[in-house]
Amino acid sequence: MSRPPLPRSSLPRLLLLLAGLLGYGLSLRLMIEARVGVAPWEVFHLGLSAHAGLSVGQVSILVGLALLAYTRLNLREPLGVGTLLNVLLIGVFLDALAPLVHTPGTLAGRWAQFLLGVALLGLATGAYVGAGLGAGPRDGLMLGLNRVYGWPVARIRTVVELVVLAAGTALGGALGWGTLVFALLAGPSMAWGLALFGVGKSKK
Repeated sequence: MSRPPLPRSSLPRLLLLLAGLLGYGLSLRLMIEARVGVAPWEVFHLGLSAHAGLSVGQVSILVGLALLAYTRLNLREPLGVGTLLNVLLIGVFLDALAPLVHTPGTLAGRWAQFLLGVALLGLATGAYVGAGLGAGPRDGLMLGLNRVYGWPVARIRTVVELVVLAAGTALGGALGWGTLVFALLAGPSMAWGLALFGVGKSKK
């Protein structure tokens, strides 16, 4: 038997999800190519990539699968089509966009590109989580901790980024001043993006 078509109400949500995942992959590539330091997760992914001989996108997919197992089994975070597409597509987009995104010729331009990437990451996160088709593994961890313990989203994200940064540094991942800037700004950026779509509110 053929599968029934998606309900009409699901199509806009699916498009929002895909736009969010593409935006997220683009945000990571913008920051990597800015060459002022990479996001803590990318420090970790690049460190693993150097040891495993895989692309950063491929490592991102494998790490996502491991986080998916943890958030589902320990935090009981619900899964959806968006969760699975996040695991697969962000890594694919991250690698596919590599030939299209370049490093600006000036330091000011590189910082502008990096900060654009940080802002785009927050917006993209709000878009694909707001689609309601399931959060990705990294953000599922954040949202699961928010739901279970009531910790603010911005604080959770900042702490997670710093822990991942330490692990990535131990693996020899690339560091820069942008890494510190991202660790401090990612939480507020994502909280802003999530708030635009009405999700991620902390408990009182």
